[in-house]
Amino acid sequence: MLEEFEKDRIIEPLLQWFGANARRLPWREEVTPYRVWVSEIMLQQTRVEAVKPYFQHFMEALPDVRALAECPEDVLLKLWEGLGYYNRVRNMQKAAQTVMQEYGGQLPADYDALLSLSGIGHYTAGAIASIAFGIPVPAVDGNVLRVITRLCGDESDIMKQSVRNGMEQELLRFMPKDRAGAFNQALMELGAVVCVPNGAPLCAGCPWEASCRARAAGSWERIPVKTKAKARRIEARTVFVIRIGDQVALNQRPGKGLLAGLYEFPNTAGHLNEQQALCWVQEQGIAPLRIQPLEEAKHIFSHVEWHMQGYMIQADELEHPDDKLLFVEVDETRRRYPIPAAFAAYTRYMNIPLGVERMRMEPGNEKNQGIVKMIEK
Repeated sequence: MLEEFEKDRIIEPLLQWFGANARRLPWREEVTPYRVWVSEIMLQQTRVEAVKPYFQHFMEALPDVRALAECPEDVLLKLWEGLGYYNRVRNMQKAAQTVMQEYGGQLPADYDALLSLSGIGHYTAGAIASIAFGIPVPAVDGNVLRVITRLCGDESDIMKQSVRNGMEQELLRFMPKDRAGAFNQALMELGAVVCVPNGAPLCAGCPWEASCRARAAGSWERIPVKTKAKARRIEARTVFVIRIGDQVALNQRPGKGLLAGLYEFPNTAGHLNEQQALCWVQEQGIAPLRIQPLEEAKHIFSHVEWHMQGYMIQADELEHPDDKLLFVEVDETRRRYPIPAAFAAYTRYMNIPLGVERMRMEPGNEKNQGIVKMIEK
């Protein structure tokens, strides 16, 4: 489809638009393969504004491949706390360890070699290769798929791998060999700020306004075409914030599966009434003194949706405690125990901040405080 357009009418206006309108982003201030890699992994299914403070914090703690490769897992997960999709950062560490062993600590300037690293797919390999090394390979994400299908008026189903593969091949032939990184970033930027995913595209600000077939045909609402995803499974859960003195109960999740290896408040399937909740707590070897219902909450994962209700339990002592439960000082949870954002509605009852909230409260870290204030403006 792209071959039907004159390159000069597509490439030059796009690059000129990008040069004049590119957002100032932390990972663009100093372009290195490592910084591009970390930012692209963080940006997957996460808003740019949400990623900014995490990226700054991560770079300060783990400034290079060696630091990432050698970081203890609990520290690594704590740095990622609030971003979700924790297997991404685990795969990053595996890849970093491979880079240390096989490439002397430097990400390889080779698309196929990048693609072979744990957690790096076609898009991320293309982004690193083109932006950091200037290698002319495409980086096709959702923004690029939307922009190109609308430009071409293409109503193919973008959820089909064959369609994505075909677009990669077209872009490979079409992109300027000497400005591949700028071209890929310009496409991503156009999809992020002009040809937006939700709501009407801002066509008046688009360098391709006169060439866009979807605009001419009024078909932007149905392009890109996507097969509807399978409905998420709904799971009811009851969450317990159990306190004994200044300690709170945590449970470490299994090493595989959803939220693998992270720490959580004890919870169980189903919605329990107060009497059932007290019985459940007693079955864990805990002597409850008081019970307080907490708010309902919802958290959405890729394929499952948790509908939660909670209880605050004030306990007197441990009778015959379940050895799976860990009672820790609240201050210690802030430093050592990564708790997923799924429990954010309940961590506040123990003043346990997550993610950006935790950065705000870290003592002595003036730079983090500045980052958080900047994001809040």
